[in-house]
Amino acid sequence: MFRDYLKGKGTMAGWPCGLIRQDNEGGDMSWFFGAYKKYAVFSGRARRKEYWFFILFMTIALLLLSIVDRVTGTWDPTSDLGLFTLIFALGSTIPAIAVSVRRLHDTDRSGWWFLIQLIPLIGGIVFLVFCCLDSSPGQNRFGANPKLETASE
Repeated sequence: MFRDYLKGKGTMAGWPCGLIRQDNEGGDMSWFFGAYKKYAVFSGRARRKEYWFFILFMTIALLLLSIVDRVTGTWDPTSDLGLFTLIFALGSTIPAIAVSVRRLHDTDRSGWWFLIQLIPLIGGIVFLVFCCLDSSPGQNRFGANPKLETASE
């Protein structure tokens, strides 16, 4: 079973850690880089998996870059910013907004709901709930269900 897993021949039944699983859709990092391939694409839909893996790897990258900034001395304690962290964050702002808008589209909501985060506390909670909701079934006004597209390939 473990050898099949390492060769990318499916999942490991009974293993609790699904983050490192390789499946027919490519590795989990493909969800992260897929958002960069769609750098400024605000149309279409994004599955929960695409959105949350993007957020996960963004968080890991920002944490690692902040450590690199502190080790290399490029961290400025007065502004609490580091050079590498700032460059990465600025370069990732548009893809982060785009994948968030596509995630909202997947739940059949307009991308303008992204701005609900501007409402202190409540807005962030509402946005989190929207991002956790399942896809709207079938096709909606923003396109075909990405779960069905992935399954048919």
